[in-house]
Amino acid sequence: MSLKTHSAQQNIHRIVLPNGITLLIVENQAADLVAGRFFFKNAGSIVESRDRAGLSNLVASVMTKGTRNLSALEIAEQVESIGASLGADAGTDYFLLSLKAVSGDFTPILRLLSEIIRFPSFPIEEVELEKKLTLQNIRSQKEQPFNVAFDALRRHIYGQHPYGVSILGTEDTVSPLEQSNLQEYHQTYLRPDNLTISVSGRINQESTVRLIEEMFGDWQIPDTKVAINLPLAINSKPSEVVTQQETQQSIVMLGYLGTAVDSADYPVLKLLSTYLGNGLSSRLFVELREKRGLAYDVSAFFPTRLEPAFFVTYMGTAPENTEIAIALLQEEVERLSNIELSESELQGAKNKLLGQYALGKQTNSEIAQIYGWYESLGLGIDFDRQFQESIAQVTSQEAKSVANKYLVNPYISVVKPSLNN
Repeated sequence: MSLKTHSAQQNIHRIVLPNGITLLIVENQAADLVAGRFFFKNAGSIVESRDRAGLSNLVASVMTKGTRNLSALEIAEQVESIGASLGADAGTDYFLLSLKAVSGDFTPILRLLSEIIRFPSFPIEEVELEKKLTLQNIRSQKEQPFNVAFDALRRHIYGQHPYGVSILGTEDTVSPLEQSNLQEYHQTYLRPDNLTISVSGRINQESTVRLIEEMFGDWQIPDTKVAINLPLAINSKPSEVVTQQETQQSIVMLGYLGTAVDSADYPVLKLLSTYLGNGLSSRLFVELREKRGLAYDVSAFFPTRLEPAFFVTYMGTAPENTEIAIALLQEEVERLSNIELSESELQGAKNKLLGQYALGKQTNSEIAQIYGWYESLGLGIDFDRQFQESIAQVTSQEAKSVANKYLVNPYISVVKPSLNN
């Protein structure tokens, strides 16, 4: 082992194995359960070329459907026979496998997952089945006004950047994918020096390290290097995109290009997003739904990304209110650049964000998720403390300054009924 550190927070142990695997262990004896998250950095949709968009998602869908020794049915039987859970998922900036079991069954479920990670077979019949299901999902999303508006906004902002397309991909990019593409993806990106294993539960540090070394210690780092070459194609000229669709309401979305998670401005934008659109007490909900009665649904969000993420506000409203919805959403966002939030407004947003953040770290699954995610993003486990401290220290002047820096000149995406409706 090349490195071993301890954190005062929640008894976290961090160990780096000789083959590059980072192991995070949280000893939590509260319940007789163990949860694990296996994050691969330099993976996910961010590594996909545009003509293979959706490949990461397809790999995740098929990953647990067969190994060199086990069929999909045999894998399912092993998992269900001990009442455990096991799955795979692809995100924009990572590829993830997860497990959960009672502590007595941790060893067999870990052994099964290690075989899935290292020796998946990607059976052709399973690839074709999951492709059909994915294509059905893509077509279904085209019928949902919110997804149509969101997809148009994403393409409008990011262009050819991988963030510009859904994790599902498109019909044109998913249809040609073959077993060999999945195998190549696995061999290229799912490698030990990209892997963070985050485990939380009723476990012992020494025995867990031994188990991981037994099952993953002989996994060799490939000779090839992984490089992510991102196009500099983010659209710098905000404008409006209107999509006409058979729908009973209009969806209005305003998007602003924000920042990446490693920026000092990231916590401030998170706080502003919470203030604007998080919950029934948020500014947008109170002003536009409760007071004006304009919104069926109204909110804001700012995702966490390795690359600059977009800050989005949206509203579902009656078609005849489309233009006023655009104007009022923009007015509410611009207000953040024009005035300083009052002390009560700022503190209320801080309390809400930090409270929800704390509630998101109650279970072993949530604990394993958040520390593994931060590690895979290159932030380290101390980011958990740093983020909370940063939120607490945000001032009204800083909030206004950051709003002026990012929340101007929105990209606008509107889905509304056609003129013939």
